[in-house]
Amino acid sequence: MTTALHGLLAGWLTEQRWFAGKGHAIDDLSIDSLTEIRSGDPGLVHLIVSVRQANRRTRYQLLAGLRTELPDRLRHVLIGNCHWADDGERYVYDAAHDASLTTDLLEGMAAGLRVGDLAFHHVPDTEIDASQRSLVLTAEQSNTSLVYGDKYILKLFRQLTAGVNPELEIVTGLATAGSAHVARPYGWIETGLDGEPTTLAIMQEFLSNAGDGWTMALTSVRDLYASPEGMPAEEAGGDFAAEAFRLGTATAEVHRQLAEAFPTGTIEPSDIKQMTELLRRRLDRAVAEVPALGAHADVAGHAFDRLAELRHSVPVQRVHGDYHLGQVMRTLVDWVVLDFEGEPGQPLAERRALDSPLRDVAGMLRSFDYAARHLLADHPEAESLEGRALEWSARNRAAFLAGYSEGGGRIRGDDAVLLRALELSKAVYEVVYESRNRPSWLPIPLAAFTSR
Repeated sequence: MTTALHGLLAGWLTEQRWFAGKGHAIDDLSIDSLTEIRSGDPGLVHLIVSVRQANRRTRYQLLAGLRTELPDRLRHVLIGNCHWADDGERYVYDAAHDASLTTDLLEGMAAGLRVGDLAFHHVPDTEIDASQRSLVLTAEQSNTSLVYGDKYILKLFRQLTAGVNPELEIVTGLATAGSAHVARPYGWIETGLDGEPTTLAIMQEFLSNAGDGWTMALTSVRDLYASPEGMPAEEAGGDFAAEAFRLGTATAEVHRQLAEAFPTGTIEPSDIKQMTELLRRRLDRAVAEVPALGAHADVAGHAFDRLAELRHSVPVQRVHGDYHLGQVMRTLVDWVVLDFEGEPGQPLAERRALDSPLRDVAGMLRSFDYAARHLLADHPEAESLEGRALEWSARNRAAFLAGYSEGGGRIRGDDAVLLRALELSKAVYEVVYESRNRPSWLPIPLAAFTSR
């Protein structure tokens, strides 16, 4: 069974959008663990698969369904078929898409079950309705989320790193502190990996009536682009500035709550100089890979030089780490922040490390620029709309920063120097990313070096 399954998985994994090693051959694949959650037909097993590509070893988790007959509704997630133990030939498929099996995850968390190496937990003083049926969201890149009815959303972390995921740590910490800016946590699933408790999934309240920040911002940009020439952004339908202000205030409140719930510290001028040297090396590598950045390298270099001249310590704390308009939801009451796991491809220690909250601010400022400009990519009237893009971005960036200050966020004096360096560092990263993945979007991050 396992030999045949190895072959099936090696071919299937590389086609999944959450597989991190696209474009590289799999040198070796092993099944680190196989836990039967449900026996019979259909059956459900949990797999942790280890993939080696060159010098990189990555673990992935998979819920595998087993059936003697495969319904048409599951054909699109078929992995293959193989002889399964003494049960004969079985179809093997991605069971995250099988609502008749994923109820087992709800039942496990509701009851606090332990199944083999898997431990199911629920947050104290919560009740989980295990009758809800699931539906997979299809927009995600690095994880898989299951929405159960209109109550819960369960995020499966496809790529696994030994240790407690920052999202579980931060969301439960903020919820315990009474934060209104996180979706209520209900439960999680974990296992042991390399001797450490390791988060496999986290379940939170599903914000069924909320709108995501990216979509709301794009609606505002479209309204501005469609408005009569010369009409100010504040008079065009769907002006976003008031929401940007509220988002800034909510961001400052989350940063304050993180500082209260988790350790804080400072970095000294010597640490800042080391950070600056790292930023310069990344800039040099980016210029070597994307020559178009070379014409703007002096702008970033000057910002990094100013950062290196700081002579006082900088406060650091737990932060979001991957903050942008796609990570926030507007409910009827306020803004809610999602996805505190940081950048999934980074080591866990780096994602949990203390950092300046201005890194999150810089990420959101870059997101406003993206919202304003990405509709101009391949747009026949891009040149004539450039001024409107600048106007929308400047207006909403300013509103966000005003809200952040209103909410108690610190941006004063030399903080502006650090914020500028962090924003341009983010733009350097974006230049490389767009060059590799979306060349038509390359003008968006390049504009960061010329527009202000």
